[in-house]
Parts: sequence; structure tokens; C-alpha cells
Amino acid sequence: MRGSGASNYVPALGFRWLTPYYDVVVGLTTRERAFKRALIGQADIRPGQRVLDLGCGTGTLSVWIAQSCPEADIVGVDGDREALAIAKEKAERAGVAVRFDEAMADELPYPDEHFDRVLASLFFHHLSRSAKERTIREVCRVLRPGGRLHVADWGRPSNALMRMLFFPVQLLDGFSNTQDHVEGRLPELLRSGGFVDVAEGPTFATMLGTMALYSAAKPLRFAAR
Repeated sequence: MRGSGASNYVPALGFRWLTPYYDVVVGLTTRERAFKRALIGQADIRPGQRVLDLGCGTGTLSVWIAQSCPEADIVGVDGDREALAIAKEKAERAGVAVRFDEAMADELPYPDEHFDRVLASLFFHHLSRSAKERTIREVCRVLRPGGRLHVADWGRPSNALMRMLFFPVQLLDGFSNTQDHVEGRLPELLRSGGFVDVAEGPTFATMLGTMALYSAAKPLRFAAR
């Protein structure tokens, strides 16, 4: 789901022919195991909870969530059919129960107040500002009151080296899409989309820049916007 809306859809790594290499690239350049394990720990998923992996891609995070809490109900959603095929094979090999759905982030096929947790890893920086705003509102819709969103994505560079290393990501994914991340605006966008208790967690220095964790909650009394 490297985009939002059919006309803006972009495959993983920007090109379909690169999709089979996605796991290798992410694993080598982003400290994937460290930040995704931290994201899962931050989410504090409990048995019986419904969990959505938004923009699940090839399903690594979905599988790790299922392994860490097998009694939770895990759903992965993405707009990339080829990535979802890889995700389904990965879950089968791991022997975990994950349902994978094909859909776009700003038109989720789930009822209101359906999930206890939504997690998103390396997804939001692919979206334009307007697509981010639509997606955040949609995530708020499908979360139950008091449910939480947990995000791992590129954040404000922690130093000049991290800023320089992030330029290749901007070249690949677009300067306009990634500028909100360079400027640390994701918390502001979450608040504007209806979330409260927005916080930035740990950051990770990687070969491509600063990876940051965020968390936010849907208010107990939520007025749709």
C-alpha cells in the first residue's frame, strides 16, 4: 500500500520489479528487527484484541505480531496484490494465523470502532499530505474509543548525518511526501485528525536516516470530522 487512492498507488520501493527485493533492502538498511520489535512492545497487544497492520506490505510486522501474541486477532491490509501474496506465504511458513485484505488506506473495508490497535510501519511517508490526512481520519474511524495507533516511520533527522542519509529516501519516495517527516509534523497531523495523547517514542539511527516511533489514542468521546 505504497500510496492512498487508486490513482496514487505506488508499489513497494517505487517499482513493481523491486517488490521481491523489498524484505532484503529493508532488513539491511533500517534496523528492521530492532524498530519493529520496539513497535510491537510499545503497542502492548493483549489476548483477544483486534489488531490491524496498516500498509502491511510483505507481512513481516503482521507475522511478528502474531508470533508475539498468538491469541490476538491480526489483520494485515495493503493495496499491493503482489506484496500480499508474499505476506500470505510468509504467514503460512511461520504457521501463524493472519488474515490479509487488499484495500487502500483511506477506504478501509472495516466497520466503525472495530480494532483495538492499529500499527503502521514505514507507510505514512509514502503518502501525500492530503492522503495522510484522509488515512488518519479513516484509522480513527475504525479504532474503538480508547484504541491506539502505533507508528514507526521516518522522523525528524537527529543530526546532520541522518539528514544527509535521508536524501535517497526522498529521491525514491518523493520530496513532497517525505517533507512532513523531515520537519517532524506527523504528531501534528495525528492531532488534527482527531487523535489525543500523541507522543513520540524512541528513535533509531539507521543507514537511511532517523526512524521514529509514535503513539496516539482515539478519544473516548470521538466526534467524526
